[in-house]
Amino acid sequence: MPSTDLQPEQLKIWLAAVVRKDAAAFRALYDATSPKLFGFALRILVKREWSEEVLQESFVNIWNNADSYQASLAAPMTWMTTIVRNKAFDFLRRTDSTVEIDADTFDKEVMNAMESAGPTPLEALQLTDDAKALATCMARLDAMHRQAIALSFYHDLSHSEVAAQMQLPIGTVKTWIRRGLERLKTCLGKLGSA
Repeated sequence: MPSTDLQPEQLKIWLAAVVRKDAAAFRALYDATSPKLFGFALRILVKREWSEEVLQESFVNIWNNADSYQASLAAPMTWMTTIVRNKAFDFLRRTDSTVEIDADTFDKEVMNAMESAGPTPLEALQLTDDAKALATCMARLDAMHRQAIALSFYHDLSHSEVAAQMQLPIGTVKTWIRRGLERLKTCLGKLGSA
């Protein structure tokens, strides 16, 4: 796979074509991004067959919702990685699995690894104990609180931008972020003293 395939501008072109239901562009997008997105899903889910299922669901979602991609809010790989992450967490909730999520799926280094043409996420994600503790605590948050925090801190969006992205009132978003951060602080404190 040529490294140019993961250039944000090329990914944006393919996503724009997918909006028009261009199957060739979708295939090119899939071929260019699926190895990294699969590695990311595998990092969360551990099991190969689960990761394959989540990857398939994610690409169906990308095909059906490409028109919701907003270049001003996130890079293409960031947007697609968020879809994979959400589908993986949904899958874990559906299966009531006891699989431990040991990856800090919200870390900027993870997002940078996903967007780079360098090593796969499985090679690039060597996480510290602090990152693992944060991932554990993030996984314990309600999904919507986790998403609000991730958009705010890891995508560097303002509260009003998060509210617009999530289609929620700004007061709700501010409350969710504040409560989520309080829960993270408590959780990290407990893990740190363990």
